[in-house]
This record gives sequence, C-alpha cells and structure tokens, in this order.
Amino acid sequence: MGLTPSPTEAWPLAWIALVPLWFIVVRGQSIRGNALSGLIWGIGYHGLALFWITGIHPMDWMGVPWLASIAIALFCWIFITLWGALLVAVWAIGISITQSIFPSIKWVSTKATQQHDINPDINPDINLPSPTQNYFLLTSCLRVLIGTGLWCAIETLWSMSPLYWSGLSYTQSPHNLIILHLGQLSGPVTVTAAIVAVNGLIAESALTLNKFNVTSFNFARFNVETDHNNLPYGNANGEQKSTLLGIAIGLLISLHLLGWLLYSQPIEQSNDSAIKVGIIQGNIPNEIKLYSAGWRRAIKGYTTGYQTLADQKVDAVLTPETALPFLWEEQVRTVSSFYSAILDKGVLVWVGGYGQRERSLTNSLFTVTGTGETFSRYDKVKLVPLGEYIPFEEFLGHLIDRLSPLDAHLAPGKPDQLLETPFGQAVVGICYESAFADHFRYQAAAGGQFILTASNNAHYSNTMPAQHYAQDVMRSIETDRWTVRATNTGYSGIVDPHGKTVWLSGINTYELHADTIYRRQTRTLYVRWGNWLTPVLLGLGGIGWLVLGWFGVGVGLE
Repeated sequence: MGLTPSPTEAWPLAWIALVPLWFIVVRGQSIRGNALSGLIWGIGYHGLALFWITGIHPMDWMGVPWLASIAIALFCWIFITLWGALLVAVWAIGISITQSIFPSIKWVSTKATQQHDINPDINPDINLPSPTQNYFLLTSCLRVLIGTGLWCAIETLWSMSPLYWSGLSYTQSPHNLIILHLGQLSGPVTVTAAIVAVNGLIAESALTLNKFNVTSFNFARFNVETDHNNLPYGNANGEQKSTLLGIAIGLLISLHLLGWLLYSQPIEQSNDSAIKVGIIQGNIPNEIKLYSAGWRRAIKGYTTGYQTLADQKVDAVLTPETALPFLWEEQVRTVSSFYSAILDKGVLVWVGGYGQRERSLTNSLFTVTGTGETFSRYDKVKLVPLGEYIPFEEFLGHLIDRLSPLDAHLAPGKPDQLLETPFGQAVVGICYESAFADHFRYQAAAGGQFILTASNNAHYSNTMPAQHYAQDVMRSIETDRWTVRATNTGYSGIVDPHGKTVWLSGINTYELHADTIYRRQTRTLYVRWGNWLTPVLLGLGGIGWLVLGWFGVGVGLE
C-alpha cells in the first residue's frame, strides 16, 4: 500500500494490498498477534508513504546543527509512522474481537450427517447442508461490512486529530478520478470504504470455510471432534470462494460505474461566473526565505509577477503561503514596492503573509483590493505540529523549540471563519489543511464558490508536493469546486470540479500563469450531509450481527 501514492504512484495495488493483512487477522489465533500484524502492515504503509517528512533535513538554514537536524527528522518520521500504524493495529484488534463473538458451529443435524460420509479419508468432497453454507457466506459478508465500517470509523477519528495525511482514499489521487468521484457522496471515507470492502471480499474468497471460527463438529453418526484447521469442506468451499470473488469483482466494477456516472456530469460554465486568476510561484528556497536575501528576492519576484499578470488583465492574483514573510500591516504602513504595485495596477490580490493577534502571529491569506484595502483575512486553522506549534509545549518546548522558524509561535485561526471576497465567498486552505476534507466541506456548505489553496512545500522532497497536489484534487471533486493552488516551489495548478488538471507548474521554478475558473454553488451529498456513510456502515454491521446470531441458532449454530 505504501507504493500507491507518489513517488511510485502504483495506485492499482491499493485494491489488493490489504488482502494479506485481512487474511492474517481472520486466521489469527490471538488478539496480540493480530495487533502486531496490523502494526507491521501500518509501519510498511505509512512509513513508505510519509518518508518525505525526512526531507526537512538538513535544517542548518534555521541554525539547527546537522546531527540535531537528523534526530528531529527521524523523530518526526518515526512518530507519524507509528501513529498511523497504531490505528491499523486498533483495527486488527477490533476485527479479532468481532471474530470472537461470531456464532460458531457446534453440531449439524443427524439427518444431514446421515446423508454424507464425513470421513475425509473416504469422502473428502462432502457438501455441508445448504443452511450452513449460507451461514458461512453471510459470516464472510458481515465481517467485510464490519471491517469496512470499523476502518472508516478509525480513519474518521484520525482525521479529527492534529496528525492526519495518509488515509487510504488518497492512494487513488490524482490518477483514478472516476473512483474519486465517490467522494461526492460521503467524502474521502467513501473511497476508503470501497478499497477496504473490495480487499476484504477478495481475502474472504481466499479463506477456506474452516477458518471461520469453526471450533468443532459433534456428528451423531461418528461423534467426530475435529480441529477447525483440519476439517475439509470440499465443493461447498469452492462454491463460496467463487461467490465471494464474484461479489468482489462485481462491487469493484459497480463502484467504478457509479463514479463514472458522477464523472460524466457536465460542468456548467457561464461568463457571469468566470474569474480570470493569475498565479505566482515565487520559488524562494527555504534556505534564504527568512533572511534578507530571501526577503529582497520575494519582494522583487512577487512585485514583478503581480505587475505582469495585471497587464494580462486578470481579475485577481493568488500568491503562496507566506509569500511575503512579513507582517502585512507593515507592508501597508511602509508602502512597500509590492503594495505600491497594487495601488498602481488596481488588481485584487490574495497575498500570503503574517498577521498579528495580540502577542502571537498568524499564518494568513489577505484579500487586498485594487485600492489597497485589506478586504478580508483568513488565518490558518490546521497548524503543523512541531513546525508551526509545539504540542505539550510546557514539556517539549525546550527540546524542539528550534524546529520553528518563527520567533513567536503561530496562533491558529478560528475553525468557523469564512473568507468573503468581492467575487463571492471562497473556500480556503493553507498548506497542511488540504488533508482535512471536512475543513473544505464546511466552507463550501456555508456558501464557498471556489477554492484557493496557498502552500510552501520548499522544505520537503518532491514527493510531498505531488502528494499535496493529490489532496487538493480530492477536495475539488468532493465539493464540486474549481481550485486555484499557488505554491512557493511547486506544484501550483488549476483543477476543475472533476479533478482534471487544467494547468500544473513545474517544480523548483519561478512561474506565472493566468487562467479562468468559474464560481459554483452546487451542493454534493457530502457537502450537504457530511460523512454519513460511516455511521450507516456501523449500524448495518450491528444489525447484521444480531440477524446472523438468530440465523445461526436456526441452523444449529451458537
């Protein structure tokens, strides 16, 4: 699974990569062993997918010694890897618990056993009675339902934490746009559910019936007590394998057909809703960004870029996160060259810079009109742990305080803030916020008509900007909005509501681009109702367990 996102981008592997873990957990004999298997699988996935975090080394540009820089980079990578892996272990434990409470076979009716010679040496191709076969099939399907709901629930809780990035859904972005359209139904968890369910059904088809908590058979004719690992099931097992594999293939095809139906919907575009937007990718390396050389380069590059785009008759210009690493109020007060260019050209700009709230700084995006008025301001809500703020600062502050490039730690913005602009309300995400789908859903539900994202990924390897772009593609599809993304070093771009890339910049290059986007006021099911799928899956799983228990008693199971 770790090979599915950038840099490898082997996204089809996601549809089979969970099968080995599922197989091991269902066959597992102990909760501890299953938890360990989940932990190992999680380390493999998150460790590979998030290896780009080590790109923060070296941090000598922040004055961090070389060895300390390595230690910090390794600590960050190991911590976020184990955090994600722990959640997979919790899932494995949950499957083990539900596995233990499934009804198990204790006996089969005398009539049934009289019709079949159960001695494996004489007749290895016995068929179990039809009700018993149905029970096993239902057990497999119920385990897939519960396993899918449990994974979605854990991932949902994970997305509410400060550390979230590598949910299973992003393994399909930006390549499998058809399946990503399922996100319009209930958000990214819909894609996750599809991946887990298909993997589960494939795994269940590979499992033999004797692995389904069958503890013993007390046959009236032979009174045979047999271990569940040695009991043969012959043709019944083959029929169930074919059925489950057929369900898996049918589900995979059906989900893609549903995604295709959503993907094929036309995008309405009218001149009245059009905005011609310019993007500046400043390409200021982090090594100089916060020093005088970087400040001069930023002022010059963004001023020149703004003037060039304004001459192309754009309606607005978007700059990256902290494009001008200063307090914006100081730029206004001192009438900097960039601010002077705004007054001269009269074109609105969304400028990334620092704001101030009491004694703290904010990572902000300012809407500045052509008259120089600061029309509105958005403060970043989802700050990066360790990079922009220090969790448990009273305990860890002295240890890793130097990881922050700011003299003052950043203050988060209010979760319910909205960005009003002269073009209408915008949906905004600054850098790390792109991973949090509900952050975008809230703003779209409140009236956001287009998406603006501003980022600075200069301190990571090229893998991170590619994964970040994949996150924005998902947000665009889920909310059915055009997205304009400006980054410091790449990848900047324009994405339409179907996730198609209209334009994508290069990496580590200075670039200017102007394109037209369109304001939209549609409301997908996800925008309307949020993540409704997870509670539905859990509810159906609970009902299914009760029904299966009743059915098990009816066929001689308990």
